[in-house]
Amino acid sequence: MRLTTRSRYALVAIADVALRGSHGPIALSTIGERHGISLSYLEMLFSALRRAGLVASTRGPGGGYSLGRSACDITVADIVLASEQGKNGQLAPDHDTMTAHQGAMTHALWQAFNQAVVDHLSSVTLADVVATQVAAAYVADGNLASAAAPQTPSSPTPPDRSHRPKGQLPRDGVPNSVFALGSAVRAR
Repeated sequence: MRLTTRSRYALVAIADVALRGSHGPIALSTIGERHGISLSYLEMLFSALRRAGLVASTRGPGGGYSLGRSACDITVADIVLASEQGKNGQLAPDHDTMTAHQGAMTHALWQAFNQAVVDHLSSVTLADVVATQVAAAYVADGNLASAAAPQTPSSPTPPDRSHRPKGQLPRDGVPNSVFALGSAVRAR
């Protein structure tokens, strides 16, 4: 299995759909804006994801992409395999620059490594990726964390500091300037 930038972008984009898709289809242009991915590149990725049945498209106003099946049923390995397939449905060959003789000594090592990667990516679902992002409150545009994550009880309201100049937020009882320090020393 090859892990390339293409598969990484595919995971980012489909995770965005999973995070925000509960309100309807997500337009590729909004995904591109949030993550700095070109629209033409996203169209290519989502074409492959759609062929694999991982996403479904909706045309027309308010259209875009939604998940083709539950996030619990999509693994990261599914996303990588779908994004790395060519138009013919075949994985791109994994070109090895070593000759057969050079690679013979370490072939078993790399084969075991690749299998460990496949096994790990097959054990992580898109729902796991989304849950991790929500728990970490990561959101590219800063709006989803409060909407997706459960609300936590707010901490006590801090003391009113509106009388202080903007940009100066010292701890209570600590002078915030040379002049305040001089006043505090004279008052003692």
